[in-house]
Amino acid sequence: MLIKPRFSPKDMLWWTRRELVVFAGYVLGLVAAYTLAGWSFLQLPWAPVGVLGTAVAFMVGFQNNSAYGRIWEARKIWGGIVNVSRTWGMQILDMVNDSRVEQGVAAEEVQRHRTVLVHRQIAWLTALRHAMREPRRWEEFERDGTNREWAREIHIPERIHGLEDELFDCLPDSEWDEVLQRTNKAAAILNMQSRHLTQLQQQGLIWQFAYLQLQELLREMFTLQGKSERIKNFPYPRQYATLSMFFVRLFIALVPFAAVPKFAEVGESLTPTWPGVGPHFVWCAVPFCTLISWVFHTMERIGRVGENPFEGSANDVPISTISRGIEIDLRQMLGEPPEHLPKPVPVVYDVQM
Repeated sequence: MLIKPRFSPKDMLWWTRRELVVFAGYVLGLVAAYTLAGWSFLQLPWAPVGVLGTAVAFMVGFQNNSAYGRIWEARKIWGGIVNVSRTWGMQILDMVNDSRVEQGVAAEEVQRHRTVLVHRQIAWLTALRHAMREPRRWEEFERDGTNREWAREIHIPERIHGLEDELFDCLPDSEWDEVLQRTNKAAAILNMQSRHLTQLQQQGLIWQFAYLQLQELLREMFTLQGKSERIKNFPYPRQYATLSMFFVRLFIALVPFAAVPKFAEVGESLTPTWPGVGPHFVWCAVPFCTLISWVFHTMERIGRVGENPFEGSANDVPISTISRGIEIDLRQMLGEPPEHLPKPVPVVYDVQM
């Protein structure tokens, strides 16, 4: 589906460039104080710092595994939405007909019902993806400057086009007004679908068994919507996320105090053999500590960003792309001309939205 990995090493460095500069400056200041100012008291035993680093690694690993589990579950849910939506379009086209109506119904009237039911399905997808993109207080994506830069670059569709405008093309005016007045707009649309099916069954345009099958599809849509809302509205437990971030920062702060004296000792041992290198070897602690700090911070940040898989980050579930693909499929099932079909959501920097 993607041309290349969503986040290359170059992208990762650019994403964390501000923190990288802070880490390098912090370690550089400590090395300068230790070496040039003679503050040799700025040191800690390596053993307790190493034990802390091991514990932090376990915590970050747990956080990343949990975050990936949320992302993967969300992707499976939206995979189910793809399947049920296509099935809905196929069964509406096949099962809504006038074969059991004694007087018969005009073909245009039957096609109108099919079109309304399929377009309403597109409206449900639109309302659901907009609901998934709504911000929550606990979400982290917009709190970081580089994340905000990313959001501006990729142009997340739900932040450019309002729900009202997008629903206007999918629903009749009376239903459009009714849906916008509801708190849960996606649920309101599914409720309209159910009422419409009941009317068609009473008119004989859907036979009883087909009616039950289509109602079962609506039940499945409600289930998938509820699962998606559960991930959106239930945050990753803050005690894990907050403690992980706190201990990562504590470890990053302590690493130079243990590493710089060790590099100074190695430099002293090198001085008799390499007099031009030994006295300056302590400065090698700057890239070493910066790298360690960057790795731990980046892994923690990846887990923090991945906690909420619908915010629009580079590794979130591309619900905009998925919904647009389903819409194109459904409109093609209806036989709409190519010029009336929407364009796929653009892939920006090889990332789907």
